[in-house]
Order: sequence, then structure tokens, then C-alpha cells
Amino acid sequence: MSIVAVGFLAYDTVETPNGKVEEVLGGGASYFAIAARFFSPVSIVAVVGSDFKAEDMRLFTERNIDVRGVVKREGKTTRWHGRYHEDLNTRDTVSLSLNVLENFTPELLPDQCRADYLYLAPNDPALQEHVLDQVHSPKVVVADLYDYWIEKTRPGLTKVLERIQILLCSDSEARILSGEHNLVKAGRAILKMGPGTVLIKRGEYGVLQFSKEGMFAVPAYPLEEVVDPTGAGDTFAGAMMGFLARHGRITESSLRTAVVYGSVVASFGVERFSLDRLLDLSWEEIDHRYREFINLIDSHHSRWTTQ
Repeated sequence: MSIVAVGFLAYDTVETPNGKVEEVLGGGASYFAIAARFFSPVSIVAVVGSDFKAEDMRLFTERNIDVRGVVKREGKTTRWHGRYHEDLNTRDTVSLSLNVLENFTPELLPDQCRADYLYLAPNDPALQEHVLDQVHSPKVVVADLYDYWIEKTRPGLTKVLERIQILLCSDSEARILSGEHNLVKAGRAILKMGPGTVLIKRGEYGVLQFSKEGMFAVPAYPLEEVVDPTGAGDTFAGAMMGFLARHGRITESSLRTAVVYGSVVASFGVERFSLDRLLDLSWEEIDHRYREFINLIDSHHSRWTTQ
């Protein structure tokens, strides 16, 4: 089953304690698609400027990622400049220039309108609704949040939440959306707003999954060094949704496996700047780390239950 990902492509300048890169390929749709393609066909809907490099477009087409929905417009591609603090859990946006993204309204191709799996990157809820209105009968819609839209467009966001199956958000976004500081209370409060599943991303602390069946916590894969956390959430979303699309059904079991795969692929992405690590990643490496991760979780589980 293929996934339609409605997001954005950008050129990023990123500063972390490990160094700095300038004008590298970024944007949530990049990370999402490169991660999802290990599991399922994926199609991008986005806009780029006339300055978008042909070799960057080839990074997608060489990996069988469908870019027919990427519109090219006169002007500059979106630019983002971020600076991470020493602990890498917090970052400052030094500058953001939307450029061609400013007045972009996503229009899906006829075959994309028949998509079974739809991913909505963080965006104005009015645009997310516009996309939802174009899709005939999707099986699964996953939406990601960004705190700006929670604060500025609450009524529109409320409508979107009623039309999706899975919501992704960070711990801070979950608190803003729910008004609850405790994350368990926050997750349960957001479930009442519409989504069947809420995944709260907690960076180095892993992911909390809430559904009507209960709660599931997955730790982050332990790494000695994180070079660049940019795109980790989008990478997680891509692998998680890719697995669900390949599996074909959402069950409590498939969701939990999808969350683990999301965490595993995201753990590779942060090992280098930009998309560098994801671009040379192999399925064998993913599979090996997945097995390591499962052993880690299982040994933790047995240790705690026998005490």
C-alpha cells in the first residue's frame, strides 16, 4: 500500500555542538519519505523553488519515491536555520523563510486522492482540511503537530483531530493541546478529541503510545552520540507509517511494532547531519538494530517483572 505524504521540502542550516552545515537538504517530507520507502511506496506532495537542485530531486527518484506531486515555482525554496543547545533537546530557530511555501495550497493528483494512507505534516489546519477533503476514503490518516498551530488555530485543529486516526506530537505540544502537565493525563485527554491513537514523542526518552486499548511506552534506542536531531520526528513518522502501510491493518500489536521500527530508523538518522545517514542506510542494518532493540526491551521487561 502506498502512502501520500503532504509536507514540505527545504534547505536547512543547522548548528549543533558537533558542528555546522549550511544549505543542506531538509524539510519534513524529505525525512519522512526516505524513512518510509524502506517499508512501502511513498508519494510526496510539496512545493520547491526554481533553486531546488536536480541532484536533490534525484535522491528521491533513485529510491523510487514518487515526486510527481512536487510542484516547482519561481522563487526560492523554503529555508530554515536552527541552532541546538548543548543537551540537543532544545533548539532555537535562528531564521525561517517560507518563500514559495507561503501561498502554497496542496492539490493532489487523481491517483493520490485514492490513497489508503495519508500523512499530514505540521501545517495550517485549514490546509490539512483542504487535503482531507480531496481524499476519497483513506484507511489511515496520520497528522503531526507543531505548537504554533495549536496556539494560533485551535478551532481548525479541533476539526482536523476529529478526522484522523493517529496523532503525533511532542511532549510540550501534548501539554499545550491538552492543558495537562502530566503526560498520561495529556494523552488520554487528546484521545477524547478524536484520534484513535496518540503518539507522544519524548526525544531521548522515547515514545508514549495511547489508545483505547491502553498505554505503551518505548524507550529511545541508546546511542553514544547524537550528531543532529533535525528530522528525527519525521523519520520516526515515516518508518512507523511505512510499517503500518506494509502490514495493511492497524491492530494494537502492529502499532507497537510500527513504533519500534520508527524509533530504530530515527536512531540512525541522528548519527549524522541532514539526511546523510538515512541515504546510505541498508535494510540489513535496520533489521539488525530492530532485533537488538527488541532484546533490550524484552530484557528490561523480564528484569522488572521478576523483581
